[in-house]
Amino acid sequence: MKTLNQVKCGQTATVQKLIGTGALKRRIMDMGITKGTEIYVRKVAPLGDPMEVKVRGYELSIRKNEAENIAVE
Repeated sequence: MKTLNQVKCGQTATVQKLIGTGALKRRIMDMGITKGTEIYVRKVAPLGDPMEVKVRGYELSIRKNEAENIAVE
């Protein structure tokens, strides 16, 4: 299963499911990342953390450890 942190810069992915639990899962959902949402990876920092994505028309910075909990296709 591919996760968001494995998506390359300039690619679009669709959320398949959220792997995390509890407060982490709630935080991801509060950012607008839910099943079926398209995510476009705009930029990745030189050291790989954080990454900038475009979700539901706005730009969002997300850390790699959070991106590992988002399964995409």
